[in-house]
Amino acid sequence: MRPPSGRFIPASSGVEQNADGLVILYHQQSFAMYEGRLLHDPDVARYLGDVEFALMLGHLDGKPCQLVRLSQPADLPGVSWHGLRGLIGQIDDVTFRVLGLAQQLDAWHDTHRFCGRCGQGMRARVDERAMECEACSLRQYPKLSPCIIVLISRGDEILLARSPHFRAGFFSTLAGFIEPGESVEECLHREVKEEVNLEVDQLEYLGSQNWPFPNSLMLGFHARYVSGDIIPQPGEIEEAHWWPVSQLPGIPPRGTISRWLIDCHLARLEGQPLPPIPA
Repeated sequence: MRPPSGRFIPASSGVEQNADGLVILYHQQSFAMYEGRLLHDPDVARYLGDVEFALMLGHLDGKPCQLVRLSQPADLPGVSWHGLRGLIGQIDDVTFRVLGLAQQLDAWHDTHRFCGRCGQGMRARVDERAMECEACSLRQYPKLSPCIIVLISRGDEILLARSPHFRAGFFSTLAGFIEPGESVEECLHREVKEEVNLEVDQLEYLGSQNWPFPNSLMLGFHARYVSGDIIPQPGEIEEAHWWPVSQLPGIPPRGTISRWLIDCHLARLEGQPLPPIPA
């Protein structure tokens, strides 16, 4: 099976069965890799476990692609299981996008098996991406949580921080969820002030990335430092520093919007065109 060429069209409907398509196998928040492949032919997938449910994802290189969650995977040689975070930087952008969508829809389906209004069972609709209550007809659609993510610069330095759950020596850009009633700009100023006690201006929106951990839409910005001394927010930020661009610490891998924001800043300093945003 060839790797995808780069053409993925998400589906707007729920369930589809197609013997000529592609299958992604999922079990306990991990994807099945068989003989080095994450995208499987249906005739191969049927031997890899018992199906709990299937959801249509979209069309990849013109072929229908669906998520199949296994209730009990088969113990076969050549099969390994991989969490999505561990695949960052190891797979192409298109495959990561498809797997990310699969993980998001699995979590949505799993958390909407019962109606939040009347408690009865829900089922996936065939004609649209929705879970519908069989008793009161309430429909629930997949929801995204919008977030800001920002790279702050000060001359030839950039601000990078680490949260307590990061591995040692790893730093990234600041990020935070947009609260009800906030604009994107208000959220950015609030998050920067809360997390590192800094004031910024010259907010510039560069691009966005859907981030499936678990269902975020990351809105990427550059901003310029104005004032303030770094004071990390207890419990959120373990440490934060100004880093010369020639002496950066461990930073996120390519394929993430945080790394892309850093690479865009470096490209501008060197007078180079901006790199393409990851899928």
